[in-house]
Formats: sequence, C-alpha cells, structure tokens
Amino acid sequence: MADMVTPFHVGIIMDGNGRWAKKRLLMRPLGHRAGMKRMLSLIEHAFDRGVKELTLFALSTENLSRPKEELDDLFGLFRLYFTQHISTLLERNIRLRVIGDRSLIPQDIVRLIEAAERDTAAGERGLLTFAIGYGGRQDIVFACNKAVREGKEQTLESFAEKLSTGGMSAMDLLIRTGGEKRLSNFLLFEAAYAEICFSEKMFPDFTDEDFDAALIDYAKRDRRYGKLK
Repeated sequence: MADMVTPFHVGIIMDGNGRWAKKRLLMRPLGHRAGMKRMLSLIEHAFDRGVKELTLFALSTENLSRPKEELDDLFGLFRLYFTQHISTLLERNIRLRVIGDRSLIPQDIVRLIEAAERDTAAGERGLLTFAIGYGGRQDIVFACNKAVREGKEQTLESFAEKLSTGGMSAMDLLIRTGGEKRLSNFLLFEAAYAEICFSEKMFPDFTDEDFDAALIDYAKRDRRYGKLK
C-alpha cells in the first residue's frame, strides 16, 4: 500500500457496538467497551497508514436520549480515555480536538477534554477529532447564527470557519460500520464530497484489514467533484 493514494481526512461512524453485544447475549455496555478497544488500535493503524486527519463519531446529540445507565457507561469510557490514553497521542505527536456541544456532557469530562487539547496542542503528525454531543444540522444552525450576528455575507470559506470544525480539512473518505447506510447527522457540510464506504460489520469486528480495504477502494475511485475529466 506504500504507493497508494491515501485519503488526507477520514471520518468513521463507529456504529453497531450495542448490536454486537446483543448478538452475543451481552449487556450493551460490554459492546461499547469492545468498541473502545477496537478504536484504540484503529487510531494507531490509521495514522500509520498515512492518514493526517481522523474524525470519529463518538456520541451524537440524538444518542443523548438513550437510557441513563447506558449514557453513564459511555461517559465512564470517555473519562477513561481522556485520563489514560492521552499519553499515547503525545508519544505519537498527534493533536486532539473535540467538537460538539460541551454543555450536553458532564463538566468533569469537559475539563478533561480541555486539558487533553492543551497537552496535545503541539502535535504535528496528525489530528484526531472526536465528535461528542455533536449534530451536523445543529452545528450548521449554530454557524448561521454566528453569521447573522456578524452581519456579513458569507463565502463557503468564511462559513466553514464558523462551524465547530473550522480549520479542519474537508473529508475525503467517510466509513460507516454496522450495516446502516445513512450519514446520521455526521459532518453534513464537511462530507459534501466525501467518498463513502459502508461496512456490514459491527464496529468491534471492523478490523485493520477492513480499514485497509476501504483505503484501497477509495484509491480506485474517480473523484471529479462534478467536473468532466
């Protein structure tokens, strides 16, 4: 894969953790823990493959309507990640960023996020972004309101800077696991011209080899952006 065109920015909708557990007659939280284990390995693999920006959909605004017990377990996993795994990003020179409405998540997690973002700010090898308490449509409305307050006509570039993803590259490849074939309110503006790969596998079963297969498929696609070639 050394001579293959690697997407600069990859997004992953990490779907199917709960269904993975249910299929095995396990409680849903065990599926989320299996998903986190898979995520940790996949992050390293993606950057080793030359990806420069990796954005992971960890918790949507819609997910916040799930039962309190499940949310408590998810929040516990966030606490675990932001306390025990930031050192790996520092070692690998990777910068962390979190997008989403931070008022929707516990404030102790917000403080951990802020500390992790500060600690990794100098990372130059790549950018890892978590979408937590995030919704693409909500983010667009938020940016529109900022533009209204500014009172200026917007260009695509100036409007993009008002999104929570301001400064990030447009997405090249979007991968969704879990067998569903929809965007589910993820990076709607940023993924306008992304190539999309849908995997039938639940996220805990989505291997490094599956990720590589998505990169190979991406490299074969003819990206015309609406133009004739």
